[in-house]
Amino acid sequence: MKALQVMKPFEMALIDVAEPVITKPTDVLVQTEYVGICGSDMHIYHGSNPLATLPRVPGHEVAGRVVEVGEAVQALKAGDKVVVEPIRYCGECYACRKGQPNVCKNLSVFGVHEDGGMRERFVVTEKQLHKVADNTPLEEAVLIEPYTIGAQAVYRGELQAGDTLLIQGAGPIGICILKLAKLMDARVMISDLDAAKLAYAKELGADEIVNVKEQNLLEAVDKWTDGEGVNVSIDAVCIPLTFKQSMDVVSAAGRVVVLSFGEEAVELAPLPITKNELTIKGSRLQTFQFEKVVKLVDAGKLQQQGLITHTFSLQQAQEAFQFIEKNPNEVRKVILKVGGSNA
Repeated sequence: MKALQVMKPFEMALIDVAEPVITKPTDVLVQTEYVGICGSDMHIYHGSNPLATLPRVPGHEVAGRVVEVGEAVQALKAGDKVVVEPIRYCGECYACRKGQPNVCKNLSVFGVHEDGGMRERFVVTEKQLHKVADNTPLEEAVLIEPYTIGAQAVYRGELQAGDTLLIQGAGPIGICILKLAKLMDARVMISDLDAAKLAYAKELGADEIVNVKEQNLLEAVDKWTDGEGVNVSIDAVCIPLTFKQSMDVVSAAGRVVVLSFGEEAVELAPLPITKNELTIKGSRLQTFQFEKVVKLVDAGKLQQQGLITHTFSLQQAQEAFQFIEKNPNEVRKVILKVGGSNA
């Protein structure tokens, strides 16, 4: 069967690999139907993802169909539509015992630490799969994993109805955060450098948009919140400037959520943190968000609404990666169509 492998930075190829087989009673064999290309996949392609080793088959945003199940599998059967929860964890370390398996000491992420979904078929354990409704299009289901990233970010920010939220960055993750926040009846401001991305965010329900090329973000937040500051600030841009601004715009008793993997130091004064009793949290992957998000997608409450802008075949994968690099202003989300079904 075929698999897309990143062999070394900026070099990938469609290779022949052995057919995966069920070896454990809880194993499930899955046919990949769609797989999304994430920013972390681009970093794997560039050789700049600090968590991935090469060679690697990327892809953690995966929707597919069950082909075969192990003898102990109870909730799934051949033909079921499924999405992949891309984390494996030990269940024994402090983080796992505390209910945060997404930061397990021995965490392994499908498509990052181990080969992922940019291949025709794969085997994972039943607990890593979530069934979606028969009438949910797989082209919608492929966005469930990115939605869980948005759900985790608002969960970490303890967002509540009526709260004010600033999202820095109107890319795919920023849009996923926006969608989840609006379902919670929060008031949302979103900032970006790209007018088209901001216009799209406005179409999806953003209460306020800020083009930081034309407006001062701190002044815009001050005006929008009548000087209070936002209750929650989520940094989906992930550069030192946006992290610093997240601290500057948040209200007393506010929460700052950071998604960055950047290692560059940021200088912060402790007084505002103490004086305003701010909460600063990282947000990585997700903890137990899949069930909730699957229900929202199955119910039609979360729909892609133009978030997917381009679809390529697995055979066109290298072209897809290069297209993303060359056309950043045209791309929202690119997916690869691997299997033959879109129902």
